[in-house]
Amino acid sequence: MFIPIFFLSSLLLSSSYALVQDFCVADLSAPFGPAGYSCKKPATVTVDDFVFSGLAASGNISNLIKAAVTPAFDAQFPGVNGLGISLARLDFAIGGVIPMHTHPGASEVLIVIQGSITAGFIDSANKVYFKTLNKGDVMVFPQGLLHFQVNVEKFPALAFASFSSANPGLQILDFALFGNDLPSELIEDTTFLDDAQVKKLKAILGGTG
Repeated sequence: MFIPIFFLSSLLLSSSYALVQDFCVADLSAPFGPAGYSCKKPATVTVDDFVFSGLAASGNISNLIKAAVTPAFDAQFPGVNGLGISLARLDFAIGGVIPMHTHPGASEVLIVIQGSITAGFIDSANKVYFKTLNKGDVMVFPQGLLHFQVNVEKFPALAFASFSSANPGLQILDFALFGNDLPSELIEDTTFLDDAQVKKLKAILGGTG
C-alpha cells in the first residue's frame, strides 16, 4: 500500500512544479542570471521570437582555426529560452578544426552535412573515443567532456550541432591555458611544457604573463 501512495504523491508533487506557461521567450534587455534569461511579457512576444535565420549562411572561416561556429542559443534565438534545446552551425575550411573544448551545461549531438570530419571526446577515465564521420553520420558528446572536430578532407566541411540546453556554455582548452594572464610559470608546472613553448602559444592566442 505504501508504494502506490508514494508514487501517487510523487506524481502530484512533480505536477505542481510543471511548466505553468507555454514558453519563456528570453528578454534580452534584462540581465542574464544563474537561471538564464527572464521571460518577455506575453503581449510583446511575436512569431519572430520563434524563428532564427542565422544558420543559413556560412560563418567566417578566415581565422586561426580555419573554422566557424554560428550559435543559435538563447542569446541569439530567444524562443529556445527555457526549453532545454539549442543549435549551432559548424563550418570548416580545409584543415579547419574546432579545438578541444567542453560544454559544461549540455550534451551535444553532431550531424555531418558535407565532407568528412574526425570527431571525438575523452571520458573522465581519459579513454578516447574518436571516429571519422561522413555525410549523414551522427555522433553524441556527453555533457562536460572534452571533445573536438577536425576537417580531414581536401575540401570544406559542414555540420550542425544540437544541444540539451538553451545555453550550453563553452570553454576552449587552448584559450583557457594560453589566452589569458595565467602566469607562464604555473602553466609550465601544470602542463610540463617548457617556457619557450608556453610563450609561443601565449603570443599566438593572446595571453600575457
